[in-house]
Formats: sequence, structure tokens, C-alpha cells
Amino acid sequence: TPPVTAYFLFFGFVTIYFLLFSAILEKKGGTFMGIVVIGATFVDIKGFPEDTYIPTGRNVGRVEYVHGGVARNVVEDIANVELRPMYLGIVDDGPMGRDVLQKLRNHKVNTDHVLIRPDGMGTWLAVFDNRGDVAGSISKRPNMLPILEVLEEKGDAIFQSADSAVIEVDLDKEIVKKVLELAEKHSCRVYGVVSNMSIAAKRRDFLKHFDCFICNQQEAGQLFLDDYEDKTPQQLRQILQRKVLGAQIPAMVVTMGAQGAVYADQKGNNGLCAARNVQVKDTTGAGDGKRTGTVQSPSKVFAAGAAGNGGRLRFWRNGCNADNNQRKSKQDG
Repeated sequence: TPPVTAYFLFFGFVTIYFLLFSAILEKKGGTFMGIVVIGATFVDIKGFPEDTYIPTGRNVGRVEYVHGGVARNVVEDIANVELRPMYLGIVDDGPMGRDVLQKLRNHKVNTDHVLIRPDGMGTWLAVFDNRGDVAGSISKRPNMLPILEVLEEKGDAIFQSADSAVIEVDLDKEIVKKVLELAEKHSCRVYGVVSNMSIAAKRRDFLKHFDCFICNQQEAGQLFLDDYEDKTPQQLRQILQRKVLGAQIPAMVVTMGAQGAVYADQKGNNGLCAARNVQVKDTTGAGDGKRTGTVQSPSKVFAAGAAGNGGRLRFWRNGCNADNNQRKSKQDG
């Protein structure tokens, strides 16, 4: 696969370190708290051509079945940096569902509240071109309403032991409302990610209650009924600043593929974070590691990335960057 400018530098490594920094330092009642991730589990069926992809023709290549879903990807990314998140989702009662659960447990994800149901997982079918980018896809969404029962019965216990929650905004309205209610009751930050923007765009009122909402450039266009595909990061950061103020969204991060990402919040802070060149094999789920990461006040610290050996952290503050090798308290930012 040819080397290209990645978009999963920012999407993966960049904010996983941010998540690590924030979650380790956040304390509640003198004990370290956790992160609860709520959303759907998918099986990704991915086709890769051996040669140039021909959309209207037959293509020889390989087909892979992998565990997917935004929330499932997010919770695994959190666990990969030695945190112990909790996953609230649904899996099938067949071999694939058992495999998903076993892999999450191997990563030390808390799966105590994962439900096992027939046809409990969604399916995402995608075909990639020879550059490693998605050429076309279609998905089948699972029924997530059983999660509401868990939240109603055990939600207080779950959120008492969490300092932040990550939820797919396009879940059923009843689930999103319940999560926001529990988060407010237990003083948890809530971060919104998106799986299907056509559904999430109908939930604009919910976004006012999220500490931060994270989406990509195309999804931002869908949300604000505009086209941002030709915008530069400098242009989009200014547009985003106006949009979050007008829509009363506390903070937003918009990823821009090879151009990095931009952010803006209600306090007038905005900025950008550039991407780096990496070897791309498959961009599926590249943004999901990024989406988990904004778990500390976006007005103080928006993006973090690996900056040299030893996992040194680099933070962008209000458009300026500063290297940081030391832990800081929540109050110090």
C-alpha cells in the first residue's frame, strides 16, 4: 500500500494519549474513576482489491471479517492504553458475539453490562479501493433499545463509578435522554460521537447538552446543512466557531482527514491540529480512537499526540502548542 498522509495519526495515537492523560488525573471522591462507552457492536465485512478497483466490474481480492462499531472500537482503544473502561452494548448469541466479548475481556474491558441477544450486532459491508479508502458501504443497524432497560435498572451504579461517558448520538432518543439524565445526576462529562450522521443530524437539540461533540468534515456539513469538503483547516475553524456559537454547542472537534482536525467552543477558543504521514493499510475505524479522547475540558486542551519517544505528550492550547512531560491536576488544566 503506498504511503499517504494519514488521517489516523490524529484519529488514533493523537487522542488516545489525551484520553490517558485526562482519565488518569481525574478523581472523584478520592478514587480513580472510569469511562463508560455506550453504543452498538458491528461486524465489519471488508473487501480489498488486488489491483485497481473497478466499481462496476468484478474485482479479485480478499474479504475480511473484523469486529467493528464506533463504540466498540472506542472502548478497545481506551483499553489499549491500559485504562479499564466499561462497555455498555449488545452482542450476538453466536460465535462472533462470543469472539467480540472475549477480545474485549482480553483487553481488560469491563463487559459486565454487555447484553447477549439474537441478532444483537449490526453489520457493515465495505469495499475499499487500491489506496485503502472506502469506495462504498452499506450497513444494517441493530436494535439497541434493550440498553435502555439496563440504564433504568443499573444506571445509577454504572454512572457513580464513572467520571465521563462516550455515547453514539444516533442511538435511540430514549437511550440518549437517559444517559444525559444520569450524567447530570452524577456529574459526569458526556462526549458525543456519531455512527450515522443522517440520524444524528435530527438530534441537534441533544448536542447542547454534550461537553463536546466529535465528527468528521463530511458529517459536519450534514449537521450544518452545508458543504465543507473544499475548506482549508483555517477556513473551517472560523466557520466552526460561528456554528457552535449559533447552535449553542459547548464544544466541537471536526476531523479533516489528511489535514488534521479543527476545534471550537462556546468561549471563543478555536484552533487546529495537523496530521502526520504514516503508512496506511486500512482507514476503517481510524477516527474512533480520536473520538474517545476529548475527556477533559475542550476549552483548555483540545488535542494531544505522541511527541517523540517515551510517550511524551504535546498539547495544543488555544492555537499554540506546548510540550508537556508532567502530569497536571484538573484545576491546573
